[in-house]
Amino acid sequence: LLWTTIASAPLGLIQLLLISHANRTLGIPDGAFVFGDDVVLAVLGEFAFLPVLVLAAKICPPGVEAVLFATLMSIFNGASTVGTEVGAVLTKYLGITESNFDNLSLLTVICSLSSLYPLVFIGLLDDVGSKSEAEMEVEDETSIHMMENGTATSTTIGSDGSER
Repeated sequence: LLWTTIASAPLGLIQLLLISHANRTLGIPDGAFVFGDDVVLAVLGEFAFLPVLVLAAKICPPGVEAVLFATLMSIFNGASTVGTEVGAVLTKYLGITESNFDNLSLLTVICSLSSLYPLVFIGLLDDVGSKSEAEMEVEDETSIHMMENGTATSTTIGSDGSER
């Protein structure tokens, strides 16, 4: 997750070559350049999403996998929509129109660098999913075993205030 995010930021800046037409100087046609860049960023996006799915699978309680996946996809799609709208607002704010591309390079830099923003929060995931599946199964089996043998204790308070 960390490295795919870090790799995608400079790759997003490759769009500056297209904006400045430097790709033509390098002998790369516009169409091929756009296609190649789009494919690479799409593949990196999928690789970036894979650890999220693995982490979700580790912490997901049995029986709600479909709900968790649907929730993740909803969040992913919602974030995409928000990103599109923020991009549209930035485009308007920077005065970029169908005939004015003066600030297009600045917009590209802002958008590429903004993809690094989630890295600020990556530290929140340090302890999530740190236990292996085998460790969680051992804990579950131990809990079940304790409950079956009556070694798990529970205290109830009677109406008279005494413990039972």
